[in-house]
Amino acid sequence: MGFLKLIGTAVLSAGALFLIAKCMGHKQVAQLDFFDYLTGITIGSIAAELATELESPWKPLTALLIYGGLALGLDVLTKRSARSRKYVNGTPTILMDRGKLYRENLKKARLSLSDFLLLCRQSGYFNLSDIQTAVFEPNGRLSVLPRSDKRPATPEDLSLSPPQEALLAEVILDGRVLDENLRRMGLDVNWLEKQLRAQGYQSAREVFLGLCDRNRALALYRAADASEG
Repeated sequence: MGFLKLIGTAVLSAGALFLIAKCMGHKQVAQLDFFDYLTGITIGSIAAELATELESPWKPLTALLIYGGLALGLDVLTKRSARSRKYVNGTPTILMDRGKLYRENLKKARLSLSDFLLLCRQSGYFNLSDIQTAVFEPNGRLSVLPRSDKRPATPEDLSLSPPQEALLAEVILDGRVLDENLRRMGLDVNWLEKQLRAQGYQSAREVFLGLCDRNRALALYRAADASEG
């Protein structure tokens, strides 16, 4: 009986954590700021306690719901109020601008010069003279605006007008044909089979990944062993 109860509380914990994570959205992963970091750790700890609490599982469940509710409430508040967003999430800090490093802003961001240089290198800038402005974001990332004469050339700079690229649709994944994606592209299995034969494949099972664009150009990739590299 105790083992079944343990399974039940574990399932309850996983279900509650899943629902709260879905309500909070991908922001927890994609834009993790200081408060999100603390909330994620706390909610995870409470969920772990709930999974093993056999006597009174409603107590950690209540705490889990309260923390989830507070996180959602603050998220709504920061979206509606710029002033609250400033205090909850923080504000961007300019660390460097037009060749000048701001000592006080580095202290405010709690970054040493070594930390700043590391963030620059991670952003692809090994020479500070290539940087026009560097901004330390509230989520701990560095946003860099390069000098105009140091940034990569764009087609607009060269007076070119390349066609707009679009997302590629997966039509074969690990040997399986994705019929729904084919239908969205206005294609069918018969068209796919003809394309496979034209590129030397007998069936979709021989293909590891197949991608198709809006122009019906099909790119096929065969799985390779590590020894072939």
